[in-house]
Amino acid sequence: MSFDGLFTYAITEELKSVLLNGKITKIHQPYKYDLIFQVRSAGKNHKLFLSAHPSYARIHLTNESYENPSEPPMFCMLLRKHLEGGVIEKIEQPEMERIIIFDIRSRNELGDITIKRLMVEIMGRHSNIILVDKDREMILDSVKHLSPAVNRHRTVLPGHPYVLPPGQEKVNPLSVDEDLLLKKLDFNAGRIDQQLVQNFAGISPLFAKEVTFRAGLVNRKTLPNAFLDIVSDVKEHKFEPTIYELDNREQFYMIRLAHLTEAKTKSFSTISETLDRYYYGKAERDRVKQQGNDLERFMVNEKKKNEKKIKKLTATLDQAEKANEFQLYGELITANIYAISKGDKQAEVINYYDEENNMITIPLDVQKTPSENAQKYFSKYQKAKNSVEVVHEQIEIAEREIDYFDSLIQQIESASPKDIEEIREELIEGAYLKQRQSKNIKKKKSQKPVLEHYSSSDGTEIIVGKNNKQNEYLTNRFAARDDIWLHTKDIPGSHVVIRSSNPSEETILEAANIAAYFSKAKSSSSVPVDFTAIRHVKKPSGSKPGYVIYDHQQTVYVTPNEDLVFQLRKG
Repeated sequence: MSFDGLFTYAITEELKSVLLNGKITKIHQPYKYDLIFQVRSAGKNHKLFLSAHPSYARIHLTNESYENPSEPPMFCMLLRKHLEGGVIEKIEQPEMERIIIFDIRSRNELGDITIKRLMVEIMGRHSNIILVDKDREMILDSVKHLSPAVNRHRTVLPGHPYVLPPGQEKVNPLSVDEDLLLKKLDFNAGRIDQQLVQNFAGISPLFAKEVTFRAGLVNRKTLPNAFLDIVSDVKEHKFEPTIYELDNREQFYMIRLAHLTEAKTKSFSTISETLDRYYYGKAERDRVKQQGNDLERFMVNEKKKNEKKIKKLTATLDQAEKANEFQLYGELITANIYAISKGDKQAEVINYYDEENNMITIPLDVQKTPSENAQKYFSKYQKAKNSVEVVHEQIEIAEREIDYFDSLIQQIESASPKDIEEIREELIEGAYLKQRQSKNIKKKKSQKPVLEHYSSSDGTEIIVGKNNKQNEYLTNRFAARDDIWLHTKDIPGSHVVIRSSNPSEETILEAANIAAYFSKAKSSSSVPVDFTAIRHVKKPSGSKPGYVIYDHQQTVYVTPNEDLVFQLRKG
């Protein structure tokens, strides 16, 4: 577990240094369990992100932008009432718990000064954000409600007293000396890392493994030295926030972990930057998975239907390509009509069209006359000949449908929750899905798609469309004629536009990297990306949303780099 008590201590200290005495100017609740506080402190604006998400609970400063709902949830409205305009007087962590407490001073309706407490509990699936009246120690409301039936120790409901989660009777590692440390450990029992976790508050297995690794040959001398050295760095705020990647798994911590020697590392200047990077897209992809699960299933099924259709049409085409054989049979029967009688099962005749004049056997219908058999084959010939053109046309339509759903499936992989709704709207407009019937909901006015903005290393603006509605708007309406347009070559992906007619080579490569990242080739290397001026990009009449053709293009090859995309993104 990365977000342990010691890590909570570190982020608390960071938040104190930035937000203490800051004024809360705005509060938003973009998602059910997530909150954004805008805080004005020391002449600067800061965004504080708080989440009680079951899988991605956290608290940190952020530079990311989040789409807010048209109507704020009730909890958000309550927080605005009590906290907007308030000043953060205190930020503290009780003992080494994964809890951060904000004391916020504000004025009530009568103008009297009041203190409200915001309890942020970062405890995995038990995480919560609770607003408490400090004087009465009473809960005003919370992101998650817990009834007595769910938790006998503490009830988290409006009007109930706030009770801290049950303590674990562990020792605070920041106040430990060598003697106390040795008293708490039994070196004869082994598994020292587990003993550290069991006896000291706020310590995770990750921290305990680091202690035993640094101790080397674990004994009563090496272990205290290793333990106290690390704790000393924590107390003195000597943090080295780092993300570690090993076996396709990532984890973060506020100090360097020597025991993860084989891991790839990414270092950051602040803990908030580390968390912003680590959680980049993770929680959003989880939300998208929940919201877009039915859409993705529908798209996959539609793609499979068209693949089956092509198989059947190909079989029909194979049959249709026998047209010449049917014509030959009809002509040979006609030429030998005098030698064939009604009731014959087959006719063995010379094939005059064969240079070697070989004999050929023609199946006959015993119920038909020779003339009727000939006519039957001529009819089959004509029918097969006419169907070839139709079948080819149907195969082309099915292939276009497969490409279309392929692109939509790719778009869901990098979509935001808002993008999902735009994809759903597109399918409704294309008559693939029926409009959902919702009672008491006014029809929304059509809005311009919200595009994603990036800034290249030299400051040039780069804009991305992440679904067909955005792609269409970006390419056909938003971009200027001389702007540079990019797209992965023959690979489903996003439209990308550089807002410049003559961008630097570095900007083109960075924009190409973004185009490759938001494509089906996201996990590939040396991805071909075409680029050309917008004036060379055209939408064929009657084509699917987001589909274009282009010319005068050049091609560059890039390997998608998520770190680079993150760095270039505008918050």
